[in-house]
Amino acid sequence: MASPVEHASFLPPVLTFLSAAVIGVPIFRLIGQSAVLGYLVAGVLIGPSGLSLIAEPETAASVAEIGVVLLLFIVGLELHLSQLVSMRRDIFGLGAAQLVVCALVLGGAGLLAGLNFGAAAVIGLALALSATAVALQLLEERGDLNSAYGARAFAVLLFQDLSVVGILALMPLLASAGGATDPAWLGDAALSTGKAVAAILTVVLVGRYGLNPFFRLLAASGAREVMTAAALLVVLGTALLMEQVGLSMAMGAFLAGILLAESNFRHQLEADIEPFRGMLLGLFFMSVGMSIDGTLVREVWPALFGATLAAILVKVALVAGLFRLFGSDTLGALRGAAVLAPAGEFAFVLLPQAADLGLTGATATRFAVALAALTMLIGPIAAKGLDKLIERRNARTTHDIEEPSTELAESGDARVLVIGFGRFGQLLTQVLLAEGITATVIDKDVEQLRAASRFGFRIYYGDGTRLDVLRAAGIGRVELVCICVDDREGALKIVDIVHEEFSEVRTYVRAYDRLHAVELMNRDVDYQIRETAESALAFGRAALEALGLSPEAAAARTEDVRKRDIARLVLQQAGALPDGSSWMRGAAADLKPEPLTVPIRPARALSTETRDLVGSDLREAAERLLDKPALAPQEVETAEADPEAELETEGGIRDA
Repeated sequence: MASPVEHASFLPPVLTFLSAAVIGVPIFRLIGQSAVLGYLVAGVLIGPSGLSLIAEPETAASVAEIGVVLLLFIVGLELHLSQLVSMRRDIFGLGAAQLVVCALVLGGAGLLAGLNFGAAAVIGLALALSATAVALQLLEERGDLNSAYGARAFAVLLFQDLSVVGILALMPLLASAGGATDPAWLGDAALSTGKAVAAILTVVLVGRYGLNPFFRLLAASGAREVMTAAALLVVLGTALLMEQVGLSMAMGAFLAGILLAESNFRHQLEADIEPFRGMLLGLFFMSVGMSIDGTLVREVWPALFGATLAAILVKVALVAGLFRLFGSDTLGALRGAAVLAPAGEFAFVLLPQAADLGLTGATATRFAVALAALTMLIGPIAAKGLDKLIERRNARTTHDIEEPSTELAESGDARVLVIGFGRFGQLLTQVLLAEGITATVIDKDVEQLRAASRFGFRIYYGDGTRLDVLRAAGIGRVELVCICVDDREGALKIVDIVHEEFSEVRTYVRAYDRLHAVELMNRDVDYQIRETAESALAFGRAALEALGLSPEAAAARTEDVRKRDIARLVLQQAGALPDGSSWMRGAAADLKPEPLTVPIRPARALSTETRDLVGSDLREAAERLLDKPALAPQEVETAEADPEAELETEGGIRDA
């Protein structure tokens, strides 16, 4: 039987990673550096080259790769197939040009350094690839993933992921280039390509016809944790399938995200995945830091750091030139090149495999791996330095600033976020639809989502009381959030979240009843309305017309009641109850219905069952009247002259 110590053996490394993250990242953020750099330096310190707090860095690296997988899944959720089609020139034009040009130049430098053709080709390709995790993290921190240069940088990264399978297939050919070419290589390559195509078709078909019914069934069960498990199952299962056929796991996750980008469940999926993505991506960066060979760095540090700086400068120059060729302005080209300068994660896959095939020697492999890791360490510093230069330039001039593109924005054109698509939310969206105002709608009722599919809005499954769901729905980019949920406490919770996290977004809220309206007013919402107020007033106006009043008179009387009701609501919110008592602002009070106009005659009981009840109410009214101080003579004269003036002493408002 395992001892308690053996059961707890996984805790020390977990605590080490968590401690390194919560100490290192805030320090680097405070000094103005990227969180990526904080993770990388933390990894160096706790790894074999530092304090050696982690005994098996390779194990952490294998787990950390899931962070990159989840990152690509979330990026896929942000895109649509139509957007990918519109990006085809950047993906297959700019992406292919970047990989080929950078590989030729860096590989040529390897030849000049004395490497053979095979080693130079592999190292050139490995360094030409860019770090997807680093680049996307930097773009996310800048808020530039949806900008024009950010879109082009993402297109380059996407092409690189697509090209990995081809590079892996070419490596055996490079290994045999010195002798006779193995005739079986062509057949193996064709078989690998066939498997990859079959796997992609399988994922597309299952995603197109199976995922939405699958998630709809799970959502109907109401078990939120099962939705989270299903999201992880889809992402990791697709990633594993792609890995088995020779493609990258990240590519598989990205494909799964693309297939779910149009799903009603995408915001909920994004919110469920996000916490795992953040933690595991940080672990990935720390694992890269741990992979740096400290012994090699100490032995050949001048050559290693010189090669690192040279590789970064060469990639920045080449990629910036290609960006300019494909339409970016100067600043956009430089910023895009800076985020693509670090070597990619696949360098740590290609280089060891090249060593196994005999393409690179042990020394060259160690040097290239350390070089790739150092570019990931120094690259974010270079990108941050470039940002500082741009900020200084912007302080002097406002010219040549690249305008942000909305090409990739999921809900950048949505002006309103509607939470709740029940009977109230449906009528609200009819008004928005009639005016042509775009909106994003969130609801956790599957049947409502199915009924809403004809409205043309972006409608998604999700729990609007969760901050992560609101973030995923793009609440930070809308002008107005309309809270239409049929849940008193849920609406208050959403208001609190929005006011705390997104103070610039206005809040319009459906109130359940009068007390709920007062609670919303206490929270300083921009607008609230009781769900039955206007319909009841319209009903009353129609009733007056049916009883003989002219439409004008009925409308005037209805408007008078509306004003009185609003004025009383304001007084109640301020603490003045109709019965003359007071209550603490924000306290849960039982607001009893009170007449806005003095009744013509006392209430009468028409049955035995109601006599006791009415009698009790009349006694309470008499007791309130007896408890009040006597009116002064002039007040009596005023009351006799104008009976409605008594409204002011009864807590009502005569004129609002």
